[in-house]
Amino acid sequence: MPTRQQVHNFAAGPSPLPTNVLEEAALGLLNYEDIGMGICELSHRGKEFKAVIEGAEADLRELLQIPDNYTVLFTQGGGTGQFSATVLNLLAAHRQAHPVPAEEFKPPILDYVLTGSWSSKAYAEAQRLCAAPFPNCPSFGEPRIAASTKSSSWTRLPSKDEYKFSKDAAYIYYCENETINGIQFPHDKDSEEGGFPFDLIPEGVNLVADYSSSFISRPIKKFEKHAIIYAGAQKNLGPSGVTVLIIRNDLLIDTTKIQNELGCLPCLPITYEYKILSDNKSLYNTPPTFPIYVSALVLKHLIKNKGGLKGLEDINREKSQLLYETLEKAEKQQKAKLVVRDSNARSWMNVTFNIEGDSEKEKKFLEGAENKGFKQLKGHRSVGGIRASLYNAVAFESVKLLCEYIEEFCEL
Repeated sequence: MPTRQQVHNFAAGPSPLPTNVLEEAALGLLNYEDIGMGICELSHRGKEFKAVIEGAEADLRELLQIPDNYTVLFTQGGGTGQFSATVLNLLAAHRQAHPVPAEEFKPPILDYVLTGSWSSKAYAEAQRLCAAPFPNCPSFGEPRIAASTKSSSWTRLPSKDEYKFSKDAAYIYYCENETINGIQFPHDKDSEEGGFPFDLIPEGVNLVADYSSSFISRPIKKFEKHAIIYAGAQKNLGPSGVTVLIIRNDLLIDTTKIQNELGCLPCLPITYEYKILSDNKSLYNTPPTFPIYVSALVLKHLIKNKGGLKGLEDINREKSQLLYETLEKAEKQQKAKLVVRDSNARSWMNVTFNIEGDSEKEKKFLEGAENKGFKQLKGHRSVGGIRASLYNAVAFESVKLLCEYIEEFCEL
């Protein structure tokens, strides 16, 4: 059987975690801080777990330099849960800001930037939640596509002139990194070169970002422009089961009060209301204690041993550059083909490509990779191909060895 050191895990999520963190977590699972009980056996309202969740928030604030006017929450439901929660909370915030009588109510526009499967799923959920509850009744909101690259099969980002934002939208939504096709908004490019067009956001319109697959891999560009940033932990931060929310404080809305006073809102499940979660310090109901604990350990590890966010950015840039350079070399020899054609739009986290030739050649590549300890390289079932995910815990040495295998297989 292969050892952990012999395996190079390129999974798209859940992703690998640092070995030293898992070793410490294993001890905590049996006997946390020498108290004779494991972390999963402790009350989520006890002093021990309170210290864990408060420490995780403090370290995350330090790592991302989160301003004081934002609240950090730990919850459940993943990014898919936030497809719903952002709609419902922000419809309430917009209704509060526009308190017209019910007979004068006009459903607000919700602008969605579609760059891949996950942003498309978020848009579909908004359509479902906003639909009129019964005939001859107005909808709660009007989800709208503000920009889309579906016609390119999600292989590029929109150009600046393709964005059409509504000046009075309740919010604008985008997904910073799309894992399936390997699309990501560039960190060091402006909107003219494919970067997100922050300069086009109308004044007063909230911006929502799904950062699930690129969270804490590098700084968040234009942090202060965002109203809500959310991320599932299972890529760079911790195990699946916990979701991090960063919410501007003015959006902590009592949705029941707004519904009772003004109406024209869908009912919001209580565990999805941001104000409830905030008022209870993420502990309204039992949170996923073990994933939060492991995430807290990862944050301490990153701050102490990885040079903070700058160190993560540097190594993640280096890993992705090495792999893309290797694949570009193979592409020139017509041995491989990168899925994302625009180099500015290529993800640092999820590198997608195909082996040129018939399907048997790609199958042979994956079989050879498996034999060498390169795990979970097969592309998403919806698109096929090959996908190497380079999350924080993927070592540079693993990427280097994968590049050597690509060169060997393609006879470069």
